[in-house]
Amino acid sequence: MRALIAAAAGLAVALALVLTITAIGAPPGETSPEPLLTTVPKHP
Repeated sequence: MRALIAAAAGLAVALALVLTITAIGAPPGETSPEPLLTTVPKHP
């Protein structure tokens, strides 16, 4: 039973953290217009 209470408390803390970050909002800034490369380009 204590494990269930601990899991519920942890979930509540995690949810509160997510809601707090959502309320604060994303930090200001701009994104790069160029896409990120996921692989190393091959040079001929």
